[in-house]
Amino acid sequence: MGPPIELRDRNLDSKAANSSQSQVNDEQGLGRVGKKQILKVRENHRFVFPQWLTSAYSVGRDSSSNNANSGGPAGTVYSFLVVWLGTFSTFLTLSELVSMAPTSGGQYHWVSMMSPRWCQKYLSFLTGWLIVIGWLGAFASTCYLSASQILGLVVLNHSSYTPEPWQTMLLFWAIVAFAVFVNVITSTLLPKFEGLVLILHVFGFFGIIIPLVYLGDHNSASEVFGQFANDGGFQTQGLAFMVGMIGNMFAFTGVDAAVHMSEEIYDAERVVPQSILTSVLINGALGFGMILSTLFTMTDATAALASPTGYPYMQIFCSATKSLGGCTVMSAIVPILVTATAVGSLASSSRMAWSFARDRGLPGWQVLSRVNAQAVPQWSILVVTSAAVLLALIILGSAAVLNDVVSLCVSALYSSYLISAFLLMWQRLTGGIREPSDAPTDTVVNTAGAPLAWGPFRLRGILGVSVNAFTIAYLVVGVFFSFWPDEMNPTASTMNWAVVGTVGTSLISTVYYVIWARKEYTGPVVEINRD
Repeated sequence: MGPPIELRDRNLDSKAANSSQSQVNDEQGLGRVGKKQILKVRENHRFVFPQWLTSAYSVGRDSSSNNANSGGPAGTVYSFLVVWLGTFSTFLTLSELVSMAPTSGGQYHWVSMMSPRWCQKYLSFLTGWLIVIGWLGAFASTCYLSASQILGLVVLNHSSYTPEPWQTMLLFWAIVAFAVFVNVITSTLLPKFEGLVLILHVFGFFGIIIPLVYLGDHNSASEVFGQFANDGGFQTQGLAFMVGMIGNMFAFTGVDAAVHMSEEIYDAERVVPQSILTSVLINGALGFGMILSTLFTMTDATAALASPTGYPYMQIFCSATKSLGGCTVMSAIVPILVTATAVGSLASSSRMAWSFARDRGLPGWQVLSRVNAQAVPQWSILVVTSAAVLLALIILGSAAVLNDVVSLCVSALYSSYLISAFLLMWQRLTGGIREPSDAPTDTVVNTAGAPLAWGPFRLRGILGVSVNAFTIAYLVVGVFFSFWPDEMNPTASTMNWAVVGTVGTSLISTVYYVIWARKEYTGPVVEINRD
């Protein structure tokens, strides 16, 4: 990995008199991976972000038509369990990496530090672009999901109303504006906003599940756990099951939000792995409980899937409560949480774009790498929101095409996870990672050209190898099926265009790299002085 790089920047200790020891340790930790503390470490900004990204209890999109048509009730249940297990394995692997190098760059930084020298620059650059496009897709998908659910609530209460595409687009823009307001104007209150969302997250779960289970008619266990469907016309039930997993994958995609916020979290090398894994466990349990409750009370699947709101869960809630007011209140919890998710998605996607620009991976990096007086990357936020606003114009042509952004989000982010997991497996098996005690504290580690050293969170021995291997297998399957349409013999409107977006991003970034970026991008920039 090259000779050790000595850490000579004594400014890392200069704030000790005015900072807590934890903050000084965070600055020194960033210094060890070659980075300076630029973003502001925010009080209590430790835990909540990744919890938002599955906070809709998997009923927003995932247990709706995609899973029901491609798998049925039983397919929805079992695919959720498979995805939950695969996600937990994936983020065990990523937790090892963020514990080694807790930077906002996340996957592209890890790829750079672990890749062979001959492909280090290009692989890192490609991974960075995949994360940027994946997180942009996550933000746009979340805004669209929230907008369409809000209009679904209007349809629920006014059956004669038919939403127009331009109304969906304007509501999409309003949600983008709200996310910008929270992230820029009230950025200092962001941790408190997170706390309020967490409270709603927990109480909202019980506010939905208790009346749903108590008031609704119930299906039998055999109908929930033994009834499969293949309305997409696939050759086998197994193939329909695999295609139906994409909705559940989307529910868990983005748990790495905390990774891209790690430079704003105290003791990130320990707290971020704890946050990620706790999030997967808690939200997985809540999501599974909500899916079971929804499926057991979905006594008329045909009516639910044909709901004029576009969201079967709203019809299920109404059938269970037999009260329009109660159904509306229960249903409204979901878009509120999804809107909060949009705030978190913008925060993480903008930090990722800012970090990649800081390392000269994006055009206009000189501007995009700037932060304002509150240490908020406002220019990166502007670019991300502008791209989302432009994507919303697709709604005027075909909302079905915008739905493919969900699959694009899965394919792009899963690809970045896959590259990172494969390289960690390679370094683990070849003994390329030192024990922490073997890495001197005055030496830069875990960046391009520097030695690799384990962080505080690590899976040892055969457990680590097994988890990495399972993660790679799961991600390969996830990426492959993220390109599949929901039905056989699709038309232009039902085709899954995620493959065009993912491959197109890879080709465009490669051309940009060959023509221009290879002259500037060398991987994560070491910002501290080194002699």
